[in-house]
This record gives sequence, C-alpha cells and structure tokens, in this order.
Amino acid sequence: MLAEVIDLLACPQCYVDQQCSLELDLIDRALECARGHRFDIARQGYVSLISGGSTKFTGDSAEMIAARSRLLGSGHFDPLMEAVTAACARSGGVDPARIVEIGSGTGQYLEHVISGLPDSRGIALDVSKFAARRAAKVHDRIGSIVADVWQPLPIRDGVLSHVLCVFAPRNGEQSHRVLADEGVLVVLTPTDRHLCELIELLGMVRVDDKKVERLGSSMAGLFEREHSEGVEFTMHLTHDEVLDLVGMGPSARHLTAQQLEASVAELPELTPITASATISSYRKVNRGV
Repeated sequence: MLAEVIDLLACPQCYVDQQCSLELDLIDRALECARGHRFDIARQGYVSLISGGSTKFTGDSAEMIAARSRLLGSGHFDPLMEAVTAACARSGGVDPARIVEIGSGTGQYLEHVISGLPDSRGIALDVSKFAARRAAKVHDRIGSIVADVWQPLPIRDGVLSHVLCVFAPRNGEQSHRVLADEGVLVVLTPTDRHLCELIELLGMVRVDDKKVERLGSSMAGLFEREHSEGVEFTMHLTHDEVLDLVGMGPSARHLTAQQLEASVAELPELTPITASATISSYRKVNRGV
C-alpha cells in the first residue's frame, strides 16, 4: 500500500525543477507536494510518478504481465526468488529493510523478499501500468508506482537499504543516490545457459555472455561487488507454461502467436528447461563531498 512507503517517495516534478520541496503527502486519493503538484492514485492502488507525465518506453503489455503472473505463481522460479531473498538478508545494513525493485513487473520477487524480512517495506517500480496494477495487490507493505528507470527516480536521497534488479535495467547513478550509506544493490542476471533449450527452437532473444562482466564495469566508482554466485536448476514445463515463459519476456514481441504455438506443439508434454542466473550484491561506495 502506498501509505506504507509515502515517507520514501519524492515529487518527481520538484526533483526536475531542483526545488527542495520533495516530500509527498497522502491526501484523499492522491499524493501531493507542498508546491501543489498532485498525482492521482489509480483505483487499482498504484500511482504514476513519471516526470512530465510521459515516457518514450511502453513497458510490458497486459498479456505479458498475465503470463508472468501465472508462471511465477506456479513455483518453477522459486529457487531464484529464494536466492534473491537470501542475498538481501545476507547483506545486512539498514534495519528494517527498505527496498525498491526496479522493473518489478508483477512484484512477485519483491513480495517474496518482503515476506522473508520482518518489518521490511518495499516499492515496486515499473514503467508499465499493467505491471503496477498487479504489484499493488501483492503485499500490504509494498507500494506500487509507475516510473521510468532512466529518469530521476521519484525516491528521496539515501532512504533505502536495498535496490533490487531482477532481469531488469539498472541505473547506477540513481541507485547510488537513493541508497543509504552502506546500502546494497542486488542484481539477478541471466547467464548464457538460461532457457538454452528454447532459444534456437523458438528464436528467443539471446543472453550476452559478457553481461555480468559489463554489469561490474558499469558499477565502477559507485559500488563494490561483495558477493556473486550462480543459481542453476532444471524446470519441467507443460506446453502452456512454455507459452507463458516466452510470452512474459522480450521474445514475445518478436514471435506471432501462430509461430509460437506451432513450435511448442513439437515439444514433449513436459519439457526440461534450464534456469540459470547469477545473483550479485554490490555495496554502495561513499564518494564523499
């Protein structure tokens, strides 16, 4: 619920205008700042805090979010959720935890983390209003907002214990800004073995095998890597689950429904598919004054 995280949020317009009145108050069905900027809360419980009210990014569609919700709810990805939660718990720092998930999608990873950390609170941040609708309902201690990761995040300076990125874009400078001293950036990235059984067959988007290396380079001067480990396991998915797996990700934009269904029909009724990722924790570097 937004009331649980209102003290962590900032007025995006005041931030862009470089004004000091960043605080937001919950008034009726809206968030308002002292300068009169008002952001109406949607009936589904989320609020859009995109500066200027628009962005060039469209985000995931309703169909993609529905597919992700079904598949993550099936339990197949639970080992990844457990790895993310363990990384947040292991990192320590600010207690109780205050977490934002960037590119949160359905909010199910963040829900798992918040449920595992007593008294923690979370912000689910995504550019898709369909994602925000779903994330607004996953946990009472999660507030859901629409925002663009490539714009200044509508979050106050230094208020968070963790920034979480699960298969999502990362803005190093903004992550550094919103984290408290000793705060931690937790990143889950796919390896080049992730979903390898389906990539050739279905023409899915390939994972760059230098992804983790590039991630480390992009964090230079902002964060120091503290821990990194691999997580790999085999899932056994039905045809419907394979369709959801493809439909929830970027490959959904490159395949027609007819092409996908025809290819999936050739698979075994239960198809073994590799899930493979690297979970990394980066501690904020204090750059001083």
